[in-house]
Amino acid sequence: MDLHGAFHVYDTTLRDGAQQEGLNLSVADKLGIARQLDDLGVGYIEGGWPGANPKDTEFFRRAAAELDLRHARLAAFGATRRAGVRAADDPLVAALRDSGAGVVTLVAKSHDRHVELALRTTLEENLAMVRDTVTHLREEGQTVFLDAEHFFDGYRGNRAYALEVLRTAAEAGAEVVALCDTNGGMLPDWVSDVVLDVIESTGARVGIHAHNDSGCAVANSLAAVAAGATHVQGCINGYGERTGNADLVTVVANLELKLDRSVLPPGLLREATRIAHAVAEVTNVPPASRQPYVGTSAFAHKAGLHASAIKVDPNLYQHMDPVGVGNDMRLLVSDMAGRASIELKGRELGYDLSDDRELVTRVTARVKEMEQHGHTFEAADASFELLLAEEVEGTRPSYFDVESWRVITETRTDGEAISEATVKLRAEGVRFVVTGEGNGPVNALDAALREAIGQAFPEVAKFELIDYKVRILDQGHGTDAITRVLIETTDGESSWVTVGVGANVIEASWGALVDGLTFGLRRHHR
Repeated sequence: MDLHGAFHVYDTTLRDGAQQEGLNLSVADKLGIARQLDDLGVGYIEGGWPGANPKDTEFFRRAAAELDLRHARLAAFGATRRAGVRAADDPLVAALRDSGAGVVTLVAKSHDRHVELALRTTLEENLAMVRDTVTHLREEGQTVFLDAEHFFDGYRGNRAYALEVLRTAAEAGAEVVALCDTNGGMLPDWVSDVVLDVIESTGARVGIHAHNDSGCAVANSLAAVAAGATHVQGCINGYGERTGNADLVTVVANLELKLDRSVLPPGLLREATRIAHAVAEVTNVPPASRQPYVGTSAFAHKAGLHASAIKVDPNLYQHMDPVGVGNDMRLLVSDMAGRASIELKGRELGYDLSDDRELVTRVTARVKEMEQHGHTFEAADASFELLLAEEVEGTRPSYFDVESWRVITETRTDGEAISEATVKLRAEGVRFVVTGEGNGPVNALDAALREAIGQAFPEVAKFELIDYKVRILDQGHGTDAITRVLIETTDGESSWVTVGVGANVIEASWGALVDGLTFGLRRHHR
């Protein structure tokens, strides 16, 4: 059954994407990602290679009981039978047959040199392997797709044989022959020419599987579709080994929003940003801020000229309404900011500054001066909101008054270094003196500050530091250089980023820590 009419959106994150360096998915991770992909509305989810990988075998076993997919069908990936063995007798083919997946994607050699050098068999035997395996699985009731590995390189070396592999698969019952740019070196015009030739020469239904080694995976996928391919494979967030696979969300968004092709169920593309970021949390691979459509910077505007135009019409500097992919426009406050940027950013944070030109001018000047001395507000919205609140309300939001703080680090005879911080402050009319220990001076300061404030404001116990970045500015000054620290804090429901600048990393960290706790308390008390 073809769930989405004439076009297939096929996700291979759980198999090909999982080959990315540093990415290691448990079975539970794969099940969670599969649910997210189903929410996006993809037609097919490639779950892995049962029989060749115990984790993937377990995934298909658990998927049968635990996955209730509404939009997608699970596909099991595997290879054609071994040379000299009947498909019905090959244990890896049996694993595909027994996986419970309604769809099997077979990888087959279509490059003659790979057949002879990697498989170490004859070209005729390779064709027999394709024919026997496709026929056997079709007879067992499974839908079969064929991934023609190294197809484009094989086509260049021996066009006739590469095409014969596709014909053999199609005649045996494969519903799709996917052309794989396995080495990722193709360019869009080349892909287009080959796809046109394949369709004319074989009559088969053609798919595209592109890698990004030439930086053209998305463009190559679109070129294949334009030439007649009706099945596109890729990975969410462009995961995959080396430089990755085609970013499936970018391909789909371009097809739907630019080329007016309905390839997902109606309305589900608006879930793309949420799902892309949710999958990134599971993989523990930070989402790329500059990722098209769904990146946090995809619709971020920094230059004052842009902001002035956006005040008149947001589309003047955006190629689409970000709502279409579930994203949002962001205004970045920096030393490039003009009055319009400050006004729009204020509106985003809940302040209407349109009738107070003097205030906007003052805030703009202060931002530029502070950035000149090392601050950055484009990545620290929370610190900017505190600054804006101070200018608007006449006083900086404050829930505690710090008397002093100090840090001592000692190295013991066993080589272990221990840091101890003492913080003295007043909160809710009470003076607190607290000492905290940590595995470094910043950790110790954080512990002492939280314990002191937490006695007056118990909600601080929910706050957690989740990211910490240090950058040395003016490095030419050596140890006398200025340090900037960015800290991200969460309360379990949302997160915020604050910035601190100082003559050393401890001083800069202290400023960011204080801002982080102040902003969190302001949010809760507001």
